[in-house]
Amino acid sequence: MLADALEPYHVPTFQAENQDKLLPYLRGNTPAAALDLNINVELSISGTQYHVAETNASNLLYSFDQLLTHHTVGGCNLNPGDLIASGTISGLDKKSLGSFLEMTVNGKEPLKLDQSLTRTFLADGDEVIMTGVAGQPGALVGFGECRAKILPAFEL
Repeated sequence: MLADALEPYHVPTFQAENQDKLLPYLRGNTPAAALDLNINVELSISGTQYHVAETNASNLLYSFDQLLTHHTVGGCNLNPGDLIASGTISGLDKKSLGSFLEMTVNGKEPLKLDQSLTRTFLADGDEVIMTGVAGQPGALVGFGECRAKILPAFEL
């Protein structure tokens, strides 16, 4: 089971020192609720891949348990097959920011991919490739690739 495989990679949450400021239902008894999960983001443009960002899930403000709890506390059921995502995971430096909006300072500073290629926002045909692994070489738990290609808008 994936949860069992990830057990050794639990680390203190970003929020651990602020537990008393959380709503009571989000306070946990386990300070090591975050995951030490390295996430790498590449951008493929016309078949050439560019390294865009690298971050870690330990940067999340809330643990996955807290995200699920908050999702369901108001009566929104969680059913088998439902997909829950963390949202943007940003670190503290520019290479660990989790979105183009953050990386480009709201579109004001284009991201330089090579000597002549920049991006302010994703463009038609761009493909984002994310991979995630926990652990170190020799003892990795990997998640494979998550790919998404930006397609042109439909003509109405």
